[in-house]
Formats: sequence, structure tokens, C-alpha cells
Amino acid sequence: MKSLKLLFACALTGAISMSCNQMKKEKMTESVSKTPKAKFEKNINAQDFITTIEGDSVGFYVLTNVNGMEATFTNYGLRLVSLYVPDKNGEFADVVLGFDNLADYRAKKNFYGAVIGRYGNRIAKGKFTLDGKTYDLAINNNENHLHGGLLGFESVVWKVDEQSDNAISFTRTSPDMEEGYPGNLEVKVSYLLTDDNALEISYEAKTDKPTYVNLTNHSFFNLKGEGEGTVNDHVVMLNADKFTPVDNGLIPTGELEDVAGTPFDFKVPKAIGRDIETDFEQLKLGNGYDHNFVLNETPKNAEGLTFAARVVEPNSGRTLEVYTDEPGVQFYGGNFLDGTDIGKSGKAYVRRGSFCLETQHFPNSPNQPGFPSTRLEPGETYTSHCTYKFGVVEN
Repeated sequence: MKSLKLLFACALTGAISMSCNQMKKEKMTESVSKTPKAKFEKNINAQDFITTIEGDSVGFYVLTNVNGMEATFTNYGLRLVSLYVPDKNGEFADVVLGFDNLADYRAKKNFYGAVIGRYGNRIAKGKFTLDGKTYDLAINNNENHLHGGLLGFESVVWKVDEQSDNAISFTRTSPDMEEGYPGNLEVKVSYLLTDDNALEISYEAKTDKPTYVNLTNHSFFNLKGEGEGTVNDHVVMLNADKFTPVDNGLIPTGELEDVAGTPFDFKVPKAIGRDIETDFEQLKLGNGYDHNFVLNETPKNAEGLTFAARVVEPNSGRTLEVYTDEPGVQFYGGNFLDGTDIGKSGKAYVRRGSFCLETQHFPNSPNQPGFPSTRLEPGETYTSHCTYKFGVVEN
């Protein structure tokens, strides 16, 4: 009888174990089953993103809206892997750069589609002083600190907090002194794909020690489709009267310079490539456009976010509008891409084959008291919002 009981117990335990394993497997692949095959499976196999890194589960997640738009993510670095957007004829294309597998994201030092933290952009010499104490950060961009350091938010696994058909949120606690930053920082990042074809990104953070925070998203866009040549013909409008000029390390000098009369004047829409070869010092220092633009405070949308930028791709008719509550946006023209990276569709990512519009506080703000502060205190909640709204030109 004891042996029969033992056999039954073992069988029951095995069944429970199998059931739990099956439930885990079903949970991990739930998002994959929602994926419309016609959109992205020709370039991406979702299974190439599902694994475990140091005990943390990495998955692949899909958001859709009623118009057929589709955004896919991995919780490794909170990367936007693909974003399918219709053109003026209703044809969909993936408009963000990236890879078709997790291994390439891990092996290549890049920021394609990632959430950047703890501090987006550069901090001079990798140092700042806070309440009389100097903190040394990781140096990873010549002599400066860039995008959170050697192991920033783009290179860690995040927990999935909530998910629905068109929304997903992720959380992570960045431990005290990670990459040199003080305080345990609890972070939540949420994505919402709306039925008016907008991808909304919301950030929240809390700390238990005074610290500096500046979060952003580093998606590389090409509105023709990823890997479809340069973006120099994209027409850009930036809602900015001023920009922050930089030194030869791309660190802001602390000045705010008028864009009027310079190649940095995008107040009236113009092609990215129109003035990019102009003999102008700031273009030489950045190898093109790689600068923070100081946003005007108006106009605002219905949600109270400031209009930051509008981009039009003439051939497809696709448009992108950017709204934010941040004081600045980094406009980067893909100057340092060199064709080495081969993307999801098997095409090389050539120089100036994409652009970034990273909503942010200004670079090196911890060392520039005249810039808007990025300091976060215990008991406060850091918040930031960015909306990438897609459309087509009106006939």
C-alpha cells in the first residue's frame, strides 16, 4: 500500500510539474500566438528571443491596434524590435532599425530601439557632484559617460508588469551605485499603441537617495522602411528656436544658440540632407546632426504635451509627429552608422540610414546649473512622456 501511495504521489507530483511547466511555456509563448504572420514573421522568428539570462526570462511581446499597426518588443533592454506602419496606399513597412534575434542585440554594442538610462546622452568626464560628494561614472564614450554606462538599461532584463493587446509595462530596480549612480532606483516604463496610430511611452522612477535621472527611447527610424537607404530626403520640422552647441567631445558648452541663420534651423520644414554638408563648425563636430534642440513651450496637444517635431517621407507619404513634456529633443541623423550592421530584412544599415528623436533633459545637466535640473529626491516621482504619432500626408 505504501508503494502504491508513493507511486500515486510521484505521478501526481510529475503531473503538477508538467502542468506548471506547460503553464510557464504557454505564458512565455502567449504573445507569440497573437502575432500576425503576414506582418513580421518573414523577418523575425519570435523563438529567437525567448531564453533565460542569469535566471531572468527573456520574451517577445506584440502590441496591435485596430488599424493593423504592430509593435514588437523584447524585455532585454526594453527594445522596440519592429514597428509596422502603413503608407499612403495602406502598405505596411517596418520603420525601426534592429535585429531579428536576441543574440545580435547582446553581441553588438548599440542602442537600437532601447530604453536609455539611468542618464540619456552624455555626462562630461563621467563625473558629477551631488551634495558635496563627487561620483565617478563608467567611461564609455572617449573620455565621457554615454547613455548610462557600460551596462546601461539597454543591456539588462526587465520584468513584465502588465500586458494587453495594445499596452505593456515593464519594471526594474537599478541598484545603488549601478554604473556609479547613487540610490536604488525603481523604474517603470509603459508602452501604449493607440487606435489613432500613436506609440505612447511613459516613464516613472523613484529613488531612496538623491540622484540624477534622464530616461529616453533610442529608436532609429527610417520611414521608407528599415534598411531602405539614407534618410537625407526625409523632411523635418523641429519646434525649436535654439539648440545647445557642443565641444569636440559632443558635450554642450552651456550656451543656448539661436538656430536662425544656421543649418540647425528646422522651424520651416526642410530635407535633412539639404544643409548637412555646409561648412559649419557644429556640423563638423557632430559629423552631421547629433545635437540637443531646446523645445519651444507651445503648441501643445490635447494631453498637454508639447509638439516637438514632424517628419515626412515624401515617397511613402508616411509622417511622424513627436510630442513630449521634456524640455529638449536630441536629433541624430545616423552619422556613425557604417554599413557593418545587417538588419532584420538582411539589408545593411548605411551611414545616415536612420534618424533618432530622443525626448530628454539636456546632456550633461548635472554639470550645468543653468540647464533644467535632472535631480530626483526621495519621496518624489520622476515622470516623462513621449508620443510618436504616425500618419500619412493629406492629398
